[in-house]
Amino acid sequence: MRDVKPLLLKSDFPPIRRGQLQTLQMNLGYLCNLSCTHCHVNAGPKRTELMSRETMLTALQFAERYRLETLDLTGGSPEMNPAFRWLVRQAKQRELHVTDRCNPTILMEPGYEDMAEFLAEQQVEVIASLPCYLEDNVDAQRGKGVFKASIAALQKLNSLGFGKPGGDLVLNLVFNPQGASLPPPQQELEQAYRGFLQDQFDLQFNRLFTITNMPIQRFGAVLAAKGQFAAYMGRLKQAYRAENLEQVMCKTLLSVDWQGYAYDCDFNQMLELPLSGRPTHISQLLENMPDSMPIAVADHCYGCTAGQGSSCTGVLN
Repeated sequence: MRDVKPLLLKSDFPPIRRGQLQTLQMNLGYLCNLSCTHCHVNAGPKRTELMSRETMLTALQFAERYRLETLDLTGGSPEMNPAFRWLVRQAKQRELHVTDRCNPTILMEPGYEDMAEFLAEQQVEVIASLPCYLEDNVDAQRGKGVFKASIAALQKLNSLGFGKPGGDLVLNLVFNPQGASLPPPQQELEQAYRGFLQDQFDLQFNRLFTITNMPIQRFGAVLAAKGQFAAYMGRLKQAYRAENLEQVMCKTLLSVDWQGYAYDCDFNQMLELPLSGRPTHISQLLENMPDSMPIAVADHCYGCTAGQGSSCTGVLN
């Protein structure tokens, strides 16, 4: 797989600084039951990196120390970390809001059959990836049979109360484009998703997040192999909007990798662009985490600021 990091580092992206932290995003490991072409983590079934319980405890201490609001769990498939349930329970005891960036097919895998019930019991917000509402498109991006498994999992979540209007259990869906293009307008696409999934599968959800594909790791390598990398970067830069800088997720979020090292965001983590330019373990930040500090930027940051803007919770405006 081609390393596209050298293509991103020489950048004219404007400098930005961190604001007050609200969210700790924890990458629990790169193990996943799928290997998707758009994956910026290069996750898959053969990955062995998994966060330890000791590192999780340090992260929880950090969240308590700085009175953070949200623990955002991602991967890979975060549920595949053996300590996932322990971590969620510990976070809820500390009154943290927990979000699970869920590949919904994991809920149908052997050994995870009761995971949906656990998420409901703990009132975890589920952010489920469904990159299209059409079967052929999803299977082309994520693998044969993924669409049907995803629909079955989402129906299971609905049956437990997730995504129901006026309910307490939140189910949000995530769309990302099939290739080297920007997402369409989020509000319009959400209505299309809502209508189709309701009519065809009696499915309900709270919100749809549209997220731009990041030109790093597996997706970046695919672009480079097809000779599309420069054109995609040009598209992102042409669509850049300066007002999106005010709302980018890295201003209020800290990302921690499976070993406990801190980054400005999950994308910087995958590019090995550490916090403050040097490897920094979250344990080192327990006593000193400045509110205002420079954020490491490179050309991939245009992905978050192009068009509508893109963050872990969809568009920025």
